[in-house]
Amino acid sequence: MKKPKFPKHLFWDVDYDKIDWVKYADWVIVRVFERGDVEDIRLCRKHYGDKIIKNALLNTKYFSQNRIHLASAIINEPLKNFQCYIHQQLNPTLFPF
Repeated sequence: MKKPKFPKHLFWDVDYDKIDWVKYADWVIVRVFERGDVEDIRLCRKHYGDKIIKNALLNTKYFSQNRIHLASAIINEPLKNFQCYIHQQLNPTLFPF
């Protein structure tokens, strides 16, 4: 699998050149969906394919509320199928604003 050309600013906290794009595919996918723009998400879908992306997004433990809705629309899955959404519903915050 070729190395994708994601913007380096998405991976500011790690050495971009040492990322194992296959081994850490789930982490990369979640990072791109969480911090990337529409073009980054398109590149991610092209690179990994919808099946791998769907699996990674449905099983991630944390995702911001607005990005859960974006991911739900992109992969055509209801919110109740996302593990992070279930976790957020079971552990509400005191002042969610």
